[in-house]
Amino acid sequence: MHSGLGLYRKQTMEPKDSKEVMLSLLNGMGRFGASDLHLKVGYAPYYRVAGNLRKVEMEPIEHSDFLEEMLSHIVPATRRHEYDERGDLDFSFKGSTGDRYRVNVFRATGDMHSAIRRVQSNIPSFEELQLPPIYKRIVEHNIDGLVLISGITGSGKSSTLAAMLEYINQNRSMHIITIEDPVEFTYEAEKSIISQREIGIDIPTYAEALRYVVRQDPDVIFIGEMRDKETMLAAIQSAETGHMVLGSIHCADAPQTFARILEFFPREEHDFIRSSLSNSLAAICCQKLIPGTAEGTRIPATEVLLNNATVKDKIRHEEDEDLPAVMVNSREEGMRSFTDSLAELIEQDKVYFDTAREYAPNREALESAVKGIKTTAGGLVGRVRGGRK
Repeated sequence: MHSGLGLYRKQTMEPKDSKEVMLSLLNGMGRFGASDLHLKVGYAPYYRVAGNLRKVEMEPIEHSDFLEEMLSHIVPATRRHEYDERGDLDFSFKGSTGDRYRVNVFRATGDMHSAIRRVQSNIPSFEELQLPPIYKRIVEHNIDGLVLISGITGSGKSSTLAAMLEYINQNRSMHIITIEDPVEFTYEAEKSIISQREIGIDIPTYAEALRYVVRQDPDVIFIGEMRDKETMLAAIQSAETGHMVLGSIHCADAPQTFARILEFFPREEHDFIRSSLSNSLAAICCQKLIPGTAEGTRIPATEVLLNNATVKDKIRHEEDEDLPAVMVNSREEGMRSFTDSLAELIEQDKVYFDTAREYAPNREALESAVKGIKTTAGGLVGRVRGGRK
């Protein structure tokens, strides 16, 4: 990739102004459609474009002092001490283009490095994200309960949650409180009123924010990430007391999400947590972004578990292994498995069969699901990349 930024004078190897370099790299993310920027001592900067790392055509950043100087232009001065003490810092930054960036600065081999995620200034809709209709129905019809968006890093969880919150904001009269580390998307009040609280700026920790949140008369509570016992327990309790709670959790699929939640708690508390979850859970939506048929695109494959009477019973009795079958048998309610989603994407010609097969949790089930489905070209939908059968 050629950046066209002219950031270093290659003949002398001397850097230009550190602020110019930093801001040019951030602005370049928008021009190249990059989701992430990686800055490490000894390397040229790297962009992540459509899921792949691409090196920016400039000289490596050889000196740690210069990289620290670059990052000093975006690190909040009032929070630099947190990095010095812990070797890690999360914060957000708003660029001159209006785009926001989620920044992690971390110490590695004694040097300051950084991973920067670009958050587009426009909040996407469900349609723009190509999410199934059940996502909208979840926030349209539920007035309370815990809604978890699950997936690995880079699976689009933040964008999905932003679309959910913006839909509520546009269509329902509610008081929304967000607790984020850091704030990513910013919302302008429409039908709802919104308070966005950032860890490290507005409140010191998630635990502190959640301790007082129910006293602030919220209807909807958004927790940026369920990352520990205190956060998870507060989310469950808030959902049990009549609030809609939205949050993200790092996990691969719906059944594994329960295992992940229970990891936060000692074994003797699992029965209590399962009982609470069976009552408070509204939905778990898992997603992965996979390469689309159009070059450079990524499409969400989704799995949705809704908490009906059968699911409640399975949660209480530790029968998580039965949940995939429940999703398959409850499609009419809006539930869907990754296999269902992948088969649908193949049928719609949004992903190639061989790509879907690579990401399928059960390849035989996927092959069975797509068998005999016809494409618009009249061939089997199970064609591989490039149209070969």
